[in-house]
Order: sequence, then C-alpha cells, then structure tokens
Amino acid sequence: MGILDGKVAIITGATRGIGFAIAHEFLENGAKVAICGSRPETVERALSELQVIDEGYPVMGITPDLSDPDSIAAEFQKVVDAFGRLDILGNNAGVSSRTPILDYTADEFRKVMEINVDAVFLCSQAATRIFREQGEGGCIINTSSMVGRYGQPSGSAYPTSKFAVNGLTLSLARELAKDHIRVNAVAPGVIHTDMVDALPDSIIQPLIASIPLGRMGEPSDIANAYLFLASDMASYISGAVLPVDGLSRP
Repeated sequence: MGILDGKVAIITGATRGIGFAIAHEFLENGAKVAICGSRPETVERALSELQVIDEGYPVMGITPDLSDPDSIAAEFQKVVDAFGRLDILGNNAGVSSRTPILDYTADEFRKVMEINVDAVFLCSQAATRIFREQGEGGCIINTSSMVGRYGQPSGSAYPTSKFAVNGLTLSLARELAKDHIRVNAVAPGVIHTDMVDALPDSIIQPLIASIPLGRMGEPSDIANAYLFLASDMASYISGAVLPVDGLSRP
C-alpha cells in the first residue's frame, strides 16, 4: 500500500534528474504516472529505465509541446483516457540560465520565460479543466528554486522566472481553493543533478561549504517533498513554497 494509491499523476520534465526521481517515488507509492518529455526518444529511454526497476509500474509517456495549449490538452487527455482520471500535476520542466545581463538576447530571455513560466501556466490551465470536469479537486505542484527568493549573481532570467512561478503558485492557490484544488511549490537549493555535475569543482566546493547541513541535496530529497505535498497528509496545505535546501541561504 502506498500513500498515493489510486492517484494519477502527470510529471513534466520527467525523463531525468529531479523529474525522473519524482516519477519513480510516485510509482513506488502507488500512483499511476505519465512522464512528459520534449522528445520521444528521451521519454522511451526513461520508460525503459523505470521498467528495469519494476516492469509492473503503471507508467506511460507523453510528449506535449509545452508552448502549445492544444498539444498540452490533447496529450493530457491521453492520460485520462488511459488511466481514467487525473489527480496530480507536477510542473517540473525548466531550463537554467547564467548569462550576464549585457550578453542576453531578447530571444534567450524570452525562451527561459516560455519554458519556466508560460508552460507552468498552460499545463496548470489544462489540468484545472480536467479537475473541474471530474469535480473532485486536484493537486498542482510546481518546481521553483531558492534563487526565486534570493536571486543569483548572473543569469537573471532564471530567478526572474522562479519569482514568477512563486507568484503563480500563490495566486492559483487562492483562485482554485473553491474547487478544492491545492497548488504548492517546492524550492530546491543545490541539488546533485547533471547540471550541477557539469560545474567545475571550484564552484561546487564553496557551494557545499555554504550549506549548514553539509551536503548537496539529492533528487530524492525533492521527490520526497513532492510526495508529501501530493498526498492526503498535505490536504490542508495550499499556497506554500517549500524550501528544500539544507538551510542554505545567501
């Protein structure tokens, strides 16, 4: 028995890293899960990896264009058709940025916003339509970032996008409460992902030294926070931006 038994979840950006860990944790706890990716080949690879862990996992893959409302609606409907309903949306897809202000192009800045903010809005809109049709509430969880509270020294598009995610989370929580739709966010600190692994040791070690708990977070740490917020244990929590950062502060 898992704490998400009977629940159906869609997780965007779920083919690797944090999103993959969230999908795995949800499956381990009884949910049926649709993983979203930008390319069919990465989705198929993630599905294969999950089926190696447990070939009986109730998991499927979808590839919506996260800039196209019609594509999102059509792909989400595939999940409802396959699994019978939708209970949880995890908006995890995103891109980072460390471009200095004078090197940004308008297109690059806009692209970060399209993926990190617009897609969260569009997916939340599509899920809300399904939740309202079902009439049984629902749960939306957004991946924010601690830099969405404190900023970062370079790459202003990324923290700007996460400030926006926090605002969207708080506003939708208020707007959708009457429909019994909870909306929360998880704000990771420094997490051990491919993106962090690509950084030089001269950057990594000072980051670790600044974290009071003495280590980087793991994708499973974020997945556990998602699991809690998706479960009935968090039934009276909405509008929260939960920091998962080892008490790291600037």
